[in-house]
Amino acid sequence: MLATHPVNTRGRDFFVGDLHGQYRLLQEALQDVAFNTSEDRLFCVGDLIDRGAGSLDCLKLVFMPWFHAVRGNHEELARNALCDGEGSRAWEMWMINGGGWVYDSGIGEMRDVLESALLDLPLAREIAVMGGRLGMVHAEPPPDWSRIEEADPQALVWNRSRIQQGDETTVAGIDAVVVGHTIVERPLCLGNVHYIDTGAFSTGRLTMFEAREFLV
Repeated sequence: MLATHPVNTRGRDFFVGDLHGQYRLLQEALQDVAFNTSEDRLFCVGDLIDRGAGSLDCLKLVFMPWFHAVRGNHEELARNALCDGEGSRAWEMWMINGGGWVYDSGIGEMRDVLESALLDLPLAREIAVMGGRLGMVHAEPPPDWSRIEEADPQALVWNRSRIQQGDETTVAGIDAVVVGHTIVERPLCLGNVHYIDTGAFSTGRLTMFEAREFLV
């Protein structure tokens, strides 16, 4: 459910929005900030796959020691589809939501990579930064971060009620929470929840922030 990370004493921490197979855009963004894989860390809000041809490359980032993501609804869609098999309702839902790339990448390899990757894709992460604490989930955090391990997994991965209602209530027990899932024209903050998915697969804009910017 929850993975925790101590302060990075060697380098910088960055957060990036939903990748959706935009591997090239990610590499360009990392180059722009002179990302150092030996010292820096990158935290991704999930949805590494679907809608982009580089989906398998993005999923394989999970195995890099500097890359840390949470599970998104598209990883869940893929898991359900591969479990139920071609021709199933779950498979149809995956295809409708951008899973067609799997035919080019190979279903067998995708299955093996996803099964291993899911072991390193918790539903939530907590990162210590500059004396503060940042939380990260894919879609929507609970009202009190201290109860994150009791939260509804479905809500963490799928919910949009906070942003749909414009709810600016502060999430208790954490300095800020970073999420993706819902595409926004530009990064948006409601209370202490930061929405950073700017729809890279359709807009070409992949949003990346240095962690300390969320604590200003």
